[in-house]
Amino acid sequence: MATIGLKPKRAMTSVRFYVLDVASICLLGWAVADSPGTTSRQVEGAMKTIPYLLFDGNCQQALEFYHDIFGGELNITTVGESPMRDGFPIDQHSKVLTATLRSPILDVAASDWLEPTKRPLRGNTIRLYIVGGTVRETGAIFDELSPGADVVEEFHDRPFGTYGVLLDRFGIRWMFHSNRVE
Repeated sequence: MATIGLKPKRAMTSVRFYVLDVASICLLGWAVADSPGTTSRQVEGAMKTIPYLLFDGNCQQALEFYHDIFGGELNITTVGESPMRDGFPIDQHSKVLTATLRSPILDVAASDWLEPTKRPLRGNTIRLYIVGGTVRETGAIFDELSPGADVVEEFHDRPFGTYGVLLDRFGIRWMFHSNRVE
């Protein structure tokens, strides 16, 4: 067992990680890959799924707070700083369009709530965000989750990459984003 202590601006208790040796990891991977009922997906890129958090106007403050605790790299883009600013009312230009925090123990993406006809409620402000794969890889997962789903936004090209949103047949909201060309 290894202990990693972070020393950000605030004091924090150490975080514990269990470390397996290479043979254990290989054996674990073999056991999972050959288990009945499991499938494996070959991924060309660095695709992964991370939580996506929606805030009611305080995204920047929240992500700065998390950054103080977890450290890492924080990137924030407001609506007004983006090439899409002309598509939004001027009163939304100070809101966060996209933010990412990448630290040794937390990866999260976030934005402020930007849907003027809907209200954020507890439970509809967390989504699963598939990001980093090629358009083909990401589109294939979108297509596989689509049967019985409510497709909110079709998976197609946007100014910031290829993007789509769906609410799967179990009520889970998924966001898909790829800016990687095959």
